[in-house]
Amino acid sequence: MENFLNTLAFGIYPYIALAVFILGSIIRYDREPYTWRSGSSQLLRRRQLIWGSVLFHLGVLVVFFGHLIGLLTPIEVFDALGVSHGAKQILAIVLGGIAGLAALIGATMLIHRRLFDARIRATSTFGDHAVIILLWVQLALGLATIPLSMGHLDGGEMLKFMAWAQGIFTFNAGAADLVAGAHPIFKLHLLLGLTIFLIFPFTRLVHMFSAPVRYIWRPGYQIVRTRSAAR
Repeated sequence: MENFLNTLAFGIYPYIALAVFILGSIIRYDREPYTWRSGSSQLLRRRQLIWGSVLFHLGVLVVFFGHLIGLLTPIEVFDALGVSHGAKQILAIVLGGIAGLAALIGATMLIHRRLFDARIRATSTFGDHAVIILLWVQLALGLATIPLSMGHLDGGEMLKFMAWAQGIFTFNAGAADLVAGAHPIFKLHLLLGLTIFLIFPFTRLVHMFSAPVRYIWRPGYQIVRTRSAAR
């Protein structure tokens, strides 16, 4: 049963999450282009929003691309560049720790703003609250893995997660076995990360892919009246 659950969680669930992430995003962008936005409440408690948003977004971007490059770059590339496994592990701990802490502080400010301001709370949906809380928990789990990683400064544990991630994208049937013995905190971090990909198309997170270029040819018009015309 334990082997089955491990295979389900880390061998099958990743493909379900990624399939929903890709197909769901495409379908939403095609069928509901006017919902492809962040739903900003920037006119309320603007200063707290700015500080929280800057810390959160900068931190998350560094963490995301750090994970993307660190997990999916073949180990042979790091070897060719002369980057040892230990050096890569320390870099991940230091850079990821700083960025993760900044993002966590920013997320905390955004959660406080959204939950404790009655006006913002009234204009927020359950999904708005759930997403930022899930991201906060994911950041906290990521920071909780740092003390565990400190015990594997040789980079050996990190190589398992690299092999797992690359095994998923190369359709390695035994990829799940590579993380079977990982600490529960690492496993929770992986599972929640996959879950965020799963729910991505159904939340305001889709605005991460937004670019103003789309508005040049988006069908429909926005009616804007001058103040005198509105009277």
